[in-house]
Amino acid sequence: MALVKKYKSKVTQINEPIKDVFVVKFEAEKKFKFKPGQFLHLALDEYDPGMPWPESRCFSMQNHPGEMEVTITFAIKGNYTERMAGELYVGKEVWLKLPYGSIFTGNFKKECPVFIAGGTGITPFLSLFTDKEFNEYKNARLYFGIRKDCHNLYDDELNKAILHNPDFKINIINQEKSGILDIEKIFNEHGKDCSYFISGPPAMIKDFKNFLIQNGVNGEYVITDDWE
Repeated sequence: MALVKKYKSKVTQINEPIKDVFVVKFEAEKKFKFKPGQFLHLALDEYDPGMPWPESRCFSMQNHPGEMEVTITFAIKGNYTERMAGELYVGKEVWLKLPYGSIFTGNFKKECPVFIAGGTGITPFLSLFTDKEFNEYKNARLYFGIRKDCHNLYDDELNKAILHNPDFKINIINQEKSGILDIEKIFNEHGKDCSYFISGPPAMIKDFKNFLIQNGVNGEYVITDDWE
């Protein structure tokens, strides 16, 4: 298990590409150490080593581990993310604690992985897609559900993914045009012998996981990013 470290970090970039959704980059004096699929705790308040860790929230790291900075995307969904939207700015210092978890370890198949993401749930997948490790995943497929075209914020990362893995197939499902992600349709295309990675709203994760297991997919091959 990776050693969790605390990093005093500085915001180097913050953008709001669509209303109430922010992409933030952080840097620290020492290089962040993590693996694809892991997440961090972000604390806005000052951390005193002699005191308990302050209030924080978890966010997936969406860049690959080889970069000096770490990137997250967050949407305003409560009091803490409202604080983040109001208090973060370039040069702002925060505390990050990482790494935690990983959805890319365990007994799953790399021969036919199916990645299913709803909205900003794609972020933990991006840390794999843009890493050289992704070329180990054969015949990989992505089903990425977005509300409308402007919610696809990740063309750059997905283009990098294809460079690492030319056989990677990307399916973007625009809710305005094609409806929501259809787990039955996805399952019928790939069957019970593939590994399925699911990330997105909690209700979607629960429903999709239950459907796959009920239809004969080995539970070890249904991997979810549901730490929230």
